[in-house]
Amino acid sequence: MSDDVEADLRKQFEDAFSGADFPVSSQMDLVPALPQGPGTKFESGDFSVTAMELAAKLGSSQDFPYENVDSLVDDVIQGLKDNGMI
Repeated sequence: MSDDVEADLRKQFEDAFSGADFPVSSQMDLVPALPQGPGTKFESGDFSVTAMELAAKLGSSQDFPYENVDSLVDDVIQGLKDNGMI
């Protein structure tokens, strides 16, 4: 997957999760920040996933609690890479 897709997704995740009340201690703490809740979609190129799908696929890749949006997004991007999704 291209660097452009990764950069685009990173921006989408930052925008979506930046409204969370940090620190966050679980995936459920992120839901109120999402524009369409768990159904919020993240799309770039051929990649498309909802927040609910992300939670299901990346649960083991996340290391809660997160103190800020940058550390959360870094782990989400790395989890997508580790799972061969991007």
